[in-house]
Amino acid sequence: MKDLGQLIFTGISGITLTEEEKEFIEKENIGGIVLFAENFESPAQLAELVNSIQKLRDEYPLYISVDHEGGRVIRFRKYFTQFPPMMEIASVGSPKLCFEVSTIMAQELKACGINLNLAPVCDILTNESNKVIGDRAFGRDHESVSKYVSSAIRGFQTEGIQACAKHFPGHGSTTKDSHFDLPYVTKSLEELKQEEIQPFIKAIKSRVEFVMMAHLVVDAFDKEKPCTLSPAAHDYLRNELKFNRIIISDDMEMKAITDNYSIEDAAVMAINAGTDVIEYRTMATARVALEGLKEALKTKKLKNDVAKDRIARVLNSKKTHLADYSPVYIPELEKKINSRQSQLFIDELNKQLTEVSP
Repeated sequence: MKDLGQLIFTGISGITLTEEEKEFIEKENIGGIVLFAENFESPAQLAELVNSIQKLRDEYPLYISVDHEGGRVIRFRKYFTQFPPMMEIASVGSPKLCFEVSTIMAQELKACGINLNLAPVCDILTNESNKVIGDRAFGRDHESVSKYVSSAIRGFQTEGIQACAKHFPGHGSTTKDSHFDLPYVTKSLEELKQEEIQPFIKAIKSRVEFVMMAHLVVDAFDKEKPCTLSPAAHDYLRNELKFNRIIISDDMEMKAITDNYSIEDAAVMAINAGTDVIEYRTMATARVALEGLKEALKTKKLKNDVAKDRIARVLNSKKTHLADYSPVYIPELEKKINSRQSQLFIDELNKQLTEVSP
């Protein structure tokens, strides 16, 4: 199947593409790239890297994504405007301020050719000992988280950066970190609906383009499989919450998945469950996953119609949002990143944070 690679987002190894990476992206028609700190040296280098990736595109550009939340989860630490964690920003009590923060983030990312921010975090910090979420969350109750989630999504998407609501159905009450272990959520569906799921409802109403499935076993959906691999969790998001855009997995190389499933099985299970895009930190693992999908098509463990449905959703998203692609014009970059205006904004933000801090 020609476009099966559209279901894969892969990481790359460094600040330029290797010949092997170029061949894999182009030959397999890969859907997107996930960037990390090791892919970044400067805005000009980043823009050149993105331009070189997009030269390999087929009909539509690739999604070029990054985790750019602010606070401790940010891949580009030099040159870009550095914002405090979202919980601090929300402490000012101004959704308008959050919108402005997201707007600046989006403008800087877009200047370098990035078109998808894997943010905002929609988790509610209901467990203070939860270090993996912590101050990445906007707050400790669904009302405050929901209003800031909406502001962030609008800030990103009005500037042409697609947003991703994560981590469905909510990672804020767990003690374990899915990077290293498989967390369990034992709340009833009614409890989840009243609290954890509310920010995702708000995100969907705000027309978020991506929702990220969490590597959590949520008893209300499935007592055995993590949401990433659970048809019941995907059905709830599609049918109950009416989300009809792209469902993306969290990184499939996190131990919550790799300690319990083979690369190939996890890839096939995720796509069969309802995921549209599976994400991999490294290209070596992405290759194995793609081969697993190809083999599953041959053996009918993955039906043609299912694969075509997921591919169509990804291509439709690209047609809607990426069809007007043009390469980054690098000489213009300097004035768009960490501008005088954004520094004045940061100064004012810090002043407001000082006023609200105890």
